Amino acid sequence: MIDKTFAERFAAEWIDAWNHRDVERVLAHYADDFTMHSPIIIQFYGEPTGKLQGKDKVRAYWTKALQSLPDLRFELISTLIGVDSLTVYYKGARDRLVAEVFHFGTDRQVTKAYAHYAV
Repeated sequence: MIDKTFAERFAAEWIDAWNHRDVERVLAHYADDFTMHSPIIIQFYGEPTGKLQGKDKVRAYWTKALQSLPDLRFELISTLIGVDSLTVYYKGARDRLVAEVFHFGTDRQVTKAYAHYAV
């Protein structure tokens, strides 16, 4: 079960790592073979499935994204708790609303992540 303390700490650290543009610090929250799902992967990275698996592939994607968005900054709105998951709801690029759902393994590393963007 994800508890409030863990959820709030995860969200704060995750947002702070992104705002410092520190991809390695962001990736420290994830298992080596985690899967990232995002419609932006399709648009920005050209992967038609919208999925990338493993830190190496996601690192390349996020590094490219940060290079193209020099003023990217996230603002935490809320953190929602599930059983073995949590959702971080935040403002992303150009104040677009984003909800990212993180599924955790027993070691509290993210095994799957799903990004959802306001239309």
